[in-house]
Amino acid sequence: MPSLNITFTDEELEAVRAAAAAEGKSLKQFVHDLPLREQQRLQFVRYAVSWGEAHRAEFDDAFPDEAPPAHRREGADAA
Repeated sequence: MPSLNITFTDEELEAVRAAAAAEGKSLKQFVHDLPLREQQRLQFVRYAVSWGEAHRAEFDDAFPDEAPPAHRREGADAA
């Protein structure tokens, strides 16, 4: 199985150890899980942004004073 050597300063390693201990994980498991959690977080954010964009007009209609409408018409086009 592939492995990876990562270099940390003493302070960085102590911070990573403390974070692992706070989650009740071994250092190895904690470092293994970090990129997987980041991938899941980014996937969630991308989905949340696309969902928000898909529902922006609905939000603008329901709460006209909360945020500028997505497609506000100005000038001569507003008439």
